[in-house]
Amino acid sequence: MSSAASTLDTGATPDPYVAYSRALYDYTLNLWKESKRAVEESSLPDPGAKTSESNKKRIETSSMYPFALTNPVTIPLANTVDPHLLPPVASSDRIYSQAVQQITSILNNTAFGDNNCARCLSILEISKFVALAAPEHGPDLFVTICNTLKLSSTCGATYAKAGIGAVVTQVVANMNAGGYDGQAFCQNFLGMCPAPPTSPLDLKNWFKKPKPNPLPKAKKHSGKRLKVLHISDFHLDPRYATGSEANCTGSPCCRKNMFNAASPNTTLLPAARFGAFHCDTPMALAMSALQAIPALTGTEKNGFAWTLYTGDLVSHDPDTQLSRDYIQYVETIMYDLFKRMLGTGPVYAALGNHDSYNQAQDAPHSLGGALAQQFSWNYDHVAGLWKHEEWLPDTAVELAKAHYSAYMVKRGIGMTMRYIYRICLNTHTYSANYFNYINMTDPDVSGMLRFLTDELQSAEDAGDRVWIMGHVLTGWDGSNPLKNPTNLCESPTSLGTAFKDLNAHLQSTKYIFFGHTHEDQMSIFYANNATTINAETAQTLAWMGPSITPITNLNSGFRVYEVDSATFEVMDAHTWKSDVSSYPNLDGQTAFGPVYSYEYNTRQAYGKTITTWSDNDPLNATWWHHVTEGQAAER
Repeated sequence: MSSAASTLDTGATPDPYVAYSRALYDYTLNLWKESKRAVEESSLPDPGAKTSESNKKRIETSSMYPFALTNPVTIPLANTVDPHLLPPVASSDRIYSQAVQQITSILNNTAFGDNNCARCLSILEISKFVALAAPEHGPDLFVTICNTLKLSSTCGATYAKAGIGAVVTQVVANMNAGGYDGQAFCQNFLGMCPAPPTSPLDLKNWFKKPKPNPLPKAKKHSGKRLKVLHISDFHLDPRYATGSEANCTGSPCCRKNMFNAASPNTTLLPAARFGAFHCDTPMALAMSALQAIPALTGTEKNGFAWTLYTGDLVSHDPDTQLSRDYIQYVETIMYDLFKRMLGTGPVYAALGNHDSYNQAQDAPHSLGGALAQQFSWNYDHVAGLWKHEEWLPDTAVELAKAHYSAYMVKRGIGMTMRYIYRICLNTHTYSANYFNYINMTDPDVSGMLRFLTDELQSAEDAGDRVWIMGHVLTGWDGSNPLKNPTNLCESPTSLGTAFKDLNAHLQSTKYIFFGHTHEDQMSIFYANNATTINAETAQTLAWMGPSITPITNLNSGFRVYEVDSATFEVMDAHTWKSDVSSYPNLDGQTAFGPVYSYEYNTRQAYGKTITTWSDNDPLNATWWHHVTEGQAAER
């Protein structure tokens, strides 16, 4: 009985609406009772007859409705009595099939017009729910999307779970699919969106302390020069097959499973024993290069002061042909060969985008759990090798394990212990790493640039000099770097954007060394994002080392720097190359191998027009700016 009915029973003055409702209820109830009695009497069966099912039902379903149904004071706010049916939990298969249907509808829906970016974001949002609710079907969905959009002729292999499909499923599950992440993803991988703009950057609290005041005094040249080797992009191919097709359809060539589509049964260009264009490095070429380097550079007895290896030991295989064991095998034998054949100096190595499985991928620790550590197997492996070869001290080894293979080494040179910092970075914060499309508005998700900034600050406080090395370069043609990390990177590391304390944080960084392009290149970074380009604003120089591999139709090569032992500035550089087109002539004999010939001296080749620079001035960013001025004047 409702509270209103109780009030009537106690004799209190009733609400007239409640009293009326109650009287109506009582009247209806009496009618119902009389009707019920009549029905029951008329439904009484003949003592000898069976009770019909309809009579049973009428009797069993008769019920008395409560006053609360019509009480105007207690009108319910929600019906919690009757059933409210929901669809059953969908199976993973049904989620997948429905996602495919919805994606097809989105692609065919004319309401989107020519707004393919909106289509792409909608597809990603559907994909995100599949990745979260039915992750085992994530790779299947991305294979379907790839085929539907005709992104590749190898969708089934590329986006399968054993390809890159598992990685893409992780990324889509964790990204902001309808926001900045999704737009950047659609722009880079699908070509359906414009690139999102660079996010605003707040560096107010980025540096942990103010700039040094006064700035450390510039060191004087010692006059003594150290020899430093720069090698890059070996891309060793232990599956190289001499005599196989070197002019294949696809890549890499010089494999038993590769052929030219125009001549599938007959080899058009047999792979030479020492290598060929469009092919990665056979062991014969790798050994020849390492054997030639000490002899050509005069380091057979004393070795190099140190060697820079700027990444990519592993061949250009698709993910379906790679494995963790394959990566570790190549890393193990190549670092061992470096140790055995290059002499006593330490080798400071960076990981390249191909030195991983899946290739080019690197997950941030911020993912948490097992996903955050899914590439630690490789960091631990290479850090252990670098320790085994006695190239890194224990502190640097532990840094490499904790910071995605990045580390810092501080070592003294000479009796007065002039120190140089060598900071090696993992440069997987670039466009091909799918994991970089998670939380992209944070320019330093991995913490790599935080690590770099802190190490630069420590070096500057101590008045020491810094060399930075990595694999994938910033800048170049603009296709590799991501906007937000580059914007942050170029500010605190003095690589080139507007920052009011730029000059203070520039003092320690002498040079940057990269690989990746396979080309013999240099880049000049100017202050204030190169808004003013002249000799005074030329701040830092990056050297890109030539590759050992000839796969990109380039000759095999390496470079040696002459470095002042006090300032650690590059005073001169020398480059050697090997003519890959001559390699077929070496087949059929074992007396001779490839020849690495001296290609050029940097100062002599490029400094002829520079009259304001002496032989004792370094080949720094200012010198190279003068080189560009001279080249422009000759046009």
